[in-house]
Amino acid sequence: MAAKAAEPIVIKFAHVVADDTPKGKGALLFQKLVRQRLAGQVDVEVYPNSTLVGDADEMQALLDNKVQMLAPSLSKLIEYSPKLEVFDLPFLFDDDAAVARFQKREASRELLRSMAGRGIYGLAYWNNGLKQMTANQPLRNPADAAGLAFRIQPSPVLEAQFAAVDAKAVRLPFAKVYESLKGGVVQGAENPWSNILSQNMHSVQPYITETNHGVLDYMLITNNEFWLSMPFAVRSELEGIILEVTQAVNREAAAVNRRDRDRILASGSSQLITLTPEERQAWREQMLPVWKTYEAEIGADLIRAAMTVNRRR
Repeated sequence: MAAKAAEPIVIKFAHVVADDTPKGKGALLFQKLVRQRLAGQVDVEVYPNSTLVGDADEMQALLDNKVQMLAPSLSKLIEYSPKLEVFDLPFLFDDDAAVARFQKREASRELLRSMAGRGIYGLAYWNNGLKQMTANQPLRNPADAAGLAFRIQPSPVLEAQFAAVDAKAVRLPFAKVYESLKGGVVQGAENPWSNILSQNMHSVQPYITETNHGVLDYMLITNNEFWLSMPFAVRSELEGIILEVTQAVNREAAAVNRRDRDRILASGSSQLITLTPEERQAWREQMLPVWKTYEAEIGADLIRAAMTVNRRR
């Protein structure tokens, strides 16, 4: 009886994007479904746009249990589990469907659990789409990127990816990308269509090459100790809700990327460069040595497991 009289469990869900993004909508849907199904037992508080904790401080806040749920990009989690670098390998996945298939495989599910010893419990993959290359000059062949500076997320794999085409990688916070492109601090970037549009990058990047060369996804994570301290029945119900929300987030992300691609092309601000299969293969072959460089860290077995989800090969 004492458990029933207890105060509701509070989950503070913090993120750094707007409510109307796929991630933002996912957080609000999670809040809504928890309110419906676990009323009085669990309260979810959503803090968008870095209103509770900023990009640089959110991981420490989670480890300190000041927030209980985050959805950072996978690149941000590499320091806690180097195997997650598999998602940064260039040209590993043929398309979004291949990424989705891999995320359902046991090898990928194990990655969700790989940070438990560091206090982080992975709950789900929230997709944001495949990345395209934008630049201030046409990028059709790998040699076209030589000498250019590209903004990247913090990731040694992404640094190696651009080094492979004789380009420079510059780590910059997402919020500074537009100004850095506009001011010429960097001459290019890699982002899904939705990020290009939401940050208005196309207005300062006259060329977009549809490379689909990499993945920009998030992981929904929680504090390991907090999660395991909850009653099993509550945790099971939350896991069911998370599965439902994840499916909705990933459908929304795919739809938003298709829509935003159309909007960017309709704006006429950027010229779309569509690679032939031979041209795309040239990029892939130029960047393939990156796989070998990080094979020991990631694991050859994990790379093979990722490759098997592609329909071709």
